[in-house]
Amino acid sequence: MDHETSTGHVTRKAVLRAALAAGIAAPTVLMGVPALARTLTAGGAAPALTPECDDGDDPTPAQTEGPYFKPNSPLRTSLLEAGTAGLRLTVSGYVFGLACRPIAGALLDFWQADTNGAYDNTGFRFRGHQFTDAQGAFRLTTIVPGLYPGRTRHLHVKVQAPGRPVLTSQLYFPGEPRNNTDSIFDPRLLMTVRDAGGAREAAFDFVLNVPQNPGPSPTATATTQPPGGSWAAGTAYRAGDRVTYGGPAYVCLQAHTGQAGWEPPNVPALWRAV
Repeated sequence: MDHETSTGHVTRKAVLRAALAAGIAAPTVLMGVPALARTLTAGGAAPALTPECDDGDDPTPAQTEGPYFKPNSPLRTSLLEAGTAGLRLTVSGYVFGLACRPIAGALLDFWQADTNGAYDNTGFRFRGHQFTDAQGAFRLTTIVPGLYPGRTRHLHVKVQAPGRPVLTSQLYFPGEPRNNTDSIFDPRLLMTVRDAGGAREAAFDFVLNVPQNPGPSPTATATTQPPGGSWAAGTAYRAGDRVTYGGPAYVCLQAHTGQAGWEPPNVPALWRAV
């Protein structure tokens, strides 16, 4: 989402993002600490912060999954492999909820075309998933995807907060000629992209439709053994592992470590009933 409003003022989320990048706790930055340089207005003064996340940062728009999604992608933050061709690209950002608070442990599943515009439909080249860290941050290392007929340049992504619905969307590159002719393109999904020594760096922050309190989020209490099931928080699960929870049986779709809120019925991206 854009970091500035139509009036030129930097959004509250941008201030939070800058604070997180600097290692400042989100509640602290809202109590009057000096804003970082990139959060200042043209006049040099820190913008007033609104008490709610109501500064134009609506939830990230959903888009079509397309025909090339595959479940069970590998857990990895880099999609590069030996001999990978293409212009290197690093995408970083944060996942926020509706109160502009970062969401830790959010699942992000990326897939894209290679430098020639082709998708790997038999294996998992240029496919992978990861989870946001304690500050709600993610970082993906990949290449700039190639073009193919009918579409502009783009990345596919699924994002899911623990225990919440999946957001399926796409990310776009500014300045692409095909942005004007692609019927799916949405300017609200443009990344911020810059050249970086023969590579490119991009940034994008996701805002999920997740209700939040403006204050610190309560710490979830992990349940080590749910009633009537073998699923347990803190257990490292691999794709294909089977568990029971509350009676029904489930098979693991993607490798992950179980945590409170990710019980099998709550996270269809991770578990499927069998």
